[in-house]
Amino acid sequence: MTDPVIHIVDDEAPVRNSLAFLLMTAGFAVRAHESGPAFLDAVGDPAAICLVTDLRMPEMNGVELLEAISSRGWIIPAVVITGHGDVPMAVAAMKAGASDFIEKPFADEVLIEAIRRACERVQPRAEAGPASDEVRARLAQLTAREHEILTGIVAGLPNKTIAYDLEISPRTVEVHRASIMNKMQAKSLPDLVRMTLLVDAARN
Repeated sequence: MTDPVIHIVDDEAPVRNSLAFLLMTAGFAVRAHESGPAFLDAVGDPAAICLVTDLRMPEMNGVELLEAISSRGWIIPAVVITGHGDVPMAVAAMKAGASDFIEKPFADEVLIEAIRRACERVQPRAEAGPASDEVRARLAQLTAREHEILTGIVAGLPNKTIAYDLEISPRTVEVHRASIMNKMQAKSLPDLVRMTLLVDAARN
């Protein structure tokens, strides 16, 4: 398989340049775009490319960009970069087709690994079956309370809000949250969200 060209979409030039330098240093071929429409206009063949896009942009945000890609029938692995508090929007991006999302600030290695993981995920749908079965088995280990808290986590609610809604203490939510991460074998919040959405997609 041809190594993918990484397309960066971000409305801030310093961020674009910094990400481009980082990825070129890591050995990737890179192209940068100032907006979603600029990216869509520049792409001739959507094969063998990977997208790294900011979530919040003025002209077309990351979710809208992914929806535009989907409407064209393109299958492009995409990593979405989000700020703190953008988890609900990041979840919407994953539902729109993003392979992963990472929160700012992030270590260079986190982005590089997310890109590699996204590129590897371009594979036949049939291969996704065992993965969703494995995740479903992990979900079955959660208690009823943990399922309630997981729903709040994936919705992007902070611990205090989840605690208020369930009439428990924030500390209790933290304990359950740690248990959920352990049972689901999730390395991070994006990892947990990705697994949950994988099972939801398999049900639909």
